[in-house]
Amino acid sequence: MPRRPRPEAVLEKGLRELKTLVVCGSGGVGKTTTAAALALRAAAEGRRVLVCTIDPSRRLATSLGLAQLSGRPREIDMPRGAERGPGKLFAMVLDVKSTFDALVARYTPDEASRRRILDNRFYRHVSAALAGSHEYMAMEKLLELTGDEQWDLVVLDTPPTRHALDFLEAPDRLMGFLDTSVLRWFLRPYFVAGRLTLKVATRTGAVALRIADRFLGLEFLQDLSEFFLAFESMYDGFKERAARVHALLRETSSGFLLVAAPQAPALEEALFFHRRLSEKGMPFLGFVVNRVHPDPGPTVREGSTRRVRLPADLARRLEETFHEQRVLARAERRALARLEVDARERPVLVPELEQDVHDLRGLVAFGDAVFGGAPARAARQGAAR
Repeated sequence: MPRRPRPEAVLEKGLRELKTLVVCGSGGVGKTTTAAALALRAAAEGRRVLVCTIDPSRRLATSLGLAQLSGRPREIDMPRGAERGPGKLFAMVLDVKSTFDALVARYTPDEASRRRILDNRFYRHVSAALAGSHEYMAMEKLLELTGDEQWDLVVLDTPPTRHALDFLEAPDRLMGFLDTSVLRWFLRPYFVAGRLTLKVATRTGAVALRIADRFLGLEFLQDLSEFFLAFESMYDGFKERAARVHALLRETSSGFLLVAAPQAPALEEALFFHRRLSEKGMPFLGFVVNRVHPDPGPTVREGSTRRVRLPADLARRLEETFHEQRVLARAERRALARLEVDARERPVLVPELEQDVHDLRGLVAFGDAVFGGAPARAARQGAAR
């Protein structure tokens, strides 16, 4: 039976060969740091890399040591000593509104139609808040970026896992919402080309209109009607783009990386997302488990403090700390063992660093830990016992 490659080697190969890397994970597990560190690593190896976040928390800028990022790619200066090739690193955040506007401009047949949508009050107020619009526009931006030949690799930092599931599913919900046939039964009897029909066809329709007027206002309904009527000509284009990005995410040039903490709840969430990826036929690259605690057992023996001249109270507290560390490390090992059994995948293990990552040098250190620095080897050896 052939020996399975080390997970670090699989990840390294992905950074060299993939065109699209989607990084997912629950909140607070170091997902954004991982995305930024891997993008920096790929750039250091000679690729032109763009890391883009759709996470509303905007933590990507913090990880890169910047005050903020915009919706346009910004080149990041490589830290001295990290360059090993001609690669470059760029970073940006997703601007939902401008991406939606650009898509409207792409699919409207003429200037008048475009202005009718962009100037519509309903569109202006909710285009960035429609159910699924954030994730759909992330897919749209991903399709645009991967089609740009200047990028060798696009690394996408997603929102926390449950929202990352929306990244896969919400575009379909948005398409259902924008499908004017869903609302046509209600809007068309009363509005034609954006104008309120004075006569209502049925008694049921009159009642519905009076209720809508009471709670929403006819002016709102008129804006809503104009919005959906204008969108009729664009619906097929939106749907076609959504299908293309779904196909893109299933290509062998794409990969999903799941980041988790070594605690059972975070690993359960990662396993759930792993199953969903498998069901959808999405290419899975691997797991990264961050902030792993090594077992202190091989280097410290219980009771050893009694053989050293220490104050009794200090010796007691040191032994308590040693015991707590062993209990924590063993609980993490059990959770990691279950992950390996259930997913049939070995994760990359990254030790807990002494401080948060908030600049490029911190990202370099994090990347070294991912791919086999001494602290990472200690964490992996502790988890293997």
